[in-house]
Amino acid sequence: MTSDILIRRDGRAGRITLNRPNALNALTWDMVNAISAALDDWHDDPDISLLLIDAAGDKAFCSGGDIADMYASGQRNDLSYGRRFWADEYRMNAKLFRFPKPVVAFLQGYTMGGGVGVGCHASHRIVDDSSRIAMPECGIGLIPDVGGSLLLAQAPGRLGEYLGLTGDRMDAADAIHCGFADYYVPDGWDALKQSLIETGDPTAVDEMAHRPQNSRLADWQADIDATFAGETLGDIMRGLPSKLSEAQSHAVNRIAKNAPLAMAVATQIIHRVRIRPTIENALDQEYRYTFRAVAQGDFIEGIRAAIIDKDRAPKWAHSNWSDVSGGDVLKMTLPLGADALTLEETP
Repeated sequence: MTSDILIRRDGRAGRITLNRPNALNALTWDMVNAISAALDDWHDDPDISLLLIDAAGDKAFCSGGDIADMYASGQRNDLSYGRRFWADEYRMNAKLFRFPKPVVAFLQGYTMGGGVGVGCHASHRIVDDSSRIAMPECGIGLIPDVGGSLLLAQAPGRLGEYLGLTGDRMDAADAIHCGFADYYVPDGWDALKQSLIETGDPTAVDEMAHRPQNSRLADWQADIDATFAGETLGDIMRGLPSKLSEAQSHAVNRIAKNAPLAMAVATQIIHRVRIRPTIENALDQEYRYTFRAVAQGDFIEGIRAAIIDKDRAPKWAHSNWSDVSGGDVLKMTLPLGADALTLEETP
């Protein structure tokens, strides 16, 4: 049986390869724990100079978490499964973010949701012409998590709100402009990996990087900043002009498909994390929602519509953004007290 993840030492590198190409390298709980254990093993290892994270196949680095098991747990009213999975995943995300050695991630194809948590907290994030990066969680009734709210909060202007609420996909140029990637390397990945393995020196990445093409989102920046400056989801939607620009029309069409409560909470979380931009605060804010997500119901309904019945017609708890109250948001964002996320100390 082929392993879903390959973890090994290779020259000067600690190597992590996601190995579920037929499932777009979606993360399982076992894969999360394997990454976490490898980070602990290599943290102080003098023989490991850098981490190299890549994935099998050419379609995806990682399309996100494996949500089929989440749906099954919801069907049997098991609230603990998702809570334990997310807690372990978020601890792994924090370890990656704080890892004391260079981490080089090769982000081909789709990098979405949970894949952002593995690939986009690296110190050297490499993209090519196939790369499509997104935080599409609001489309299945979740909020941008895995520390993604920190990346969104630190994106230029109001691009974080735009990306979080719409789930829009970034190409290589967009991802670099928005702070989700660093280097555009259109070819020569195998040679670059070999150099990193042999030397343990990440400066090879700089030497192979090219300037990307113009970013669509950079061109849309002014319209996005004007549109997404509102304090709440309601402020954003009420502030839309009667005549929409290309960027605004694109945003409205995408927002119309997503869960209103998730978008309202995502707006608040991004604002909170922008005020205190730490990985710990981001993960704490995210866990408040995900801890409650299965019980609330939109997440399970979103999975049903996306991958179970595949009707693409979720029936959200709120039919429209205007139906979401401040109290609804508060219920999903209050501190968890004794159930709050605890981040293990890195050894």
